[in-house]
Amino acid sequence: MPAKIFPAAPVPARPLIVLIVADATRSNDPALTQRKIQLYVDGIRRHGGNPALVSAATPDAERNRLIGEMAGLLLTGGPDLDPALYHEAPAGAVDLDPARDALDRLAWAEAERRAIPVFGICRGLQAINVFSGGSLVQDVPSHAGTPYGAGPAKTHDMEIDPDSRLARALAAGDSEGLAATDEDDDTPEMVVNTYHHQAVTQARLGKGLKAVGWASSEAGRLVEALESHDDRWLVAIQCHPERTESTPDEFEGVWEAFVRAVRRTAATPPA
Repeated sequence: MPAKIFPAAPVPARPLIVLIVADATRSNDPALTQRKIQLYVDGIRRHGGNPALVSAATPDAERNRLIGEMAGLLLTGGPDLDPALYHEAPAGAVDLDPARDALDRLAWAEAERRAIPVFGICRGLQAINVFSGGSLVQDVPSHAGTPYGAGPAKTHDMEIDPDSRLARALAAGDSEGLAATDEDDDTPEMVVNTYHHQAVTQARLGKGLKAVGWASSEAGRLVEALESHDDRWLVAIQCHPERTESTPDEFEGVWEAFVRAVRRTAATPPA
């Protein structure tokens, strides 16, 4: 008797991506917080994802349902992580939000358990590093930049590992590819915005992560992008690509690569 063939599960046209975001109701400027959140939503929607917002204000049942059903996770920007998470006393960290730390950690643990794609932005990069056993430089004033909405973004150069998942995604976002800027060096560089005052260095990098982007600072060479050592789609960047007015067009390739990875993972049956 021939084996029965079961039809493959349908691939979701718009895979569910959870965005861990700030609780706007607790913000000093709820309207500005909502504007910031909307930029992340737009980035996911532009490339075919179905964004679902989860904050500390989300009811527990809804939070658990969304995190349990998510096909991808976006950890967004926000306040400083509590240094206690990496066994240090405060030495520059401000505006701590334990509820946000706990929420990021909960979502990260589920994403790790199911090995689904994760994209980290700014605080998201720092959270991924800390949750992976790394730590942070608690204050790098030169990278803090202009508060969002208070004027043009401050920018700096970022070097990018040409043999990285990030570089391939950026190259896909440019019709001419990602070219090196120095004929004597094959390392591409891009000008990116900067809105962070905490950072990761190579010495503070978490387990299973590799640095793929760097920038200079008074605290030394900072890790401005990281990704997983294995084949899982895990990419984090310190700049804010959702703020398109101060972001190179190539970063659309990173949004596209993330949503594509989420769709591909959602279509793959669990082992």
